[in-house]
Amino acid sequence: MERNLIQQSAGVMVDIASESVDSLRYVADHCKELRETGDTGSKDMRLLGVVPRFMVEMYCNDNGITFQEFMRNPEIQTRMLNDPALAAFRVHEGRV
Repeated sequence: MERNLIQQSAGVMVDIASESVDSLRYVADHCKELRETGDTGSKDMRLLGVVPRFMVEMYCNDNGITFQEFMRNPEIQTRMLNDPALAAFRVHEGRV
């Protein structure tokens, strides 16, 4: 991930983070490896996925959801994890 600090005005700094295609591909490949090796946690604590924050923010923006709503509402989180567009970041196969 690339981070840039930009001075917007006197005393105000803006931190801009951007994911590169390579870093997203790395996470997707890591999830694929975990699926293939069966390293999906235990029956008591399943590893459902590894979703970069950037993708969560993009999902929220695309669906008109605030990050606070996302964090407070398990239904929204489940909907995101079941989204076919984010399947590459899933570790546990099947619906959540």
